Amino acid sequence: MFHVSHDPSASDGAAAPSAQRASADPGPLLAGGALDGAASSEAPAATAMMASAVASADDAALVRRLLAGDEQAFEQLVIGLHTPMHRLARTLAGPAGAQEVVQETWAAVFDGLVRFEGRSSLKTWVFRILTNRARTWGTREKRTVPVSWTEDGDQGSEPAVDPARFDGTGDWMNPPAPWTEQSPEGLLLRKEIGVVLQRELEALVPAQRAVVQLRDVEGCPSDEVCEILGISEANQRVLLHRGRSKLRAALERYMARG
Repeated sequence: MFHVSHDPSASDGAAAPSAQRASADPGPLLAGGALDGAASSEAPAATAMMASAVASADDAALVRRLLAGDEQAFEQLVIGLHTPMHRLARTLAGPAGAQEVVQETWAAVFDGLVRFEGRSSLKTWVFRILTNRARTWGTREKRTVPVSWTEDGDQGSEPAVDPARFDGTGDWMNPPAPWTEQSPEGLLLRKEIGVVLQRELEALVPAQRAVVQLRDVEGCPSDEVCEILGISEANQRVLLHRGRSKLRAALERYMARG
């Protein structure tokens, strides 16, 4: 049905499946949401339900085209998901196992498409397969996949944000500095900040990095992140809050240095 081969031009260093012209399309850094000190609010229920319905219809149509052997549908899926898959695989299996995990995931996705029931988005379904493949890879290689979904690696009771920055009512005494300047210098600074964010994101403990990456880089809602990683909503909120707080603190330090 599909011809799956390696695409050496994939920009993230991993071989992407290719159907003639298919290639990996690098996604933007932190394109899915703002980095707040606490978990961001979700869309109103009605809006979320409408978005979900549209996504489900689109997913179903794409799966039908894939099962019919439509190569353009294949390219659409690869271009949309290969780079996010590789980013997540690097978090779960490290650089050494990322490429193998991604390739095994693609094979499992196309073998299992006929069993896709649409109970979650196609992206969530693929990411869940990838998570399972990463764990299988870790067991096969006799390695521990460097992610704990129940602990965030922060020992003790260290607060995510310094309590001295809040008054007795919980309001900011020393709020984060704004960085919304729209001047050319501001735009350049934001590009520099992107580099800083990428470095600091890589420095987070793996569980925090996985949650922040899925929420703020890939734009997944919280319920999908919980499904992908097999964690509770409370655990997801803690990991997201701690990860975002560390990134915000790193940005403040960078801004303070001018």
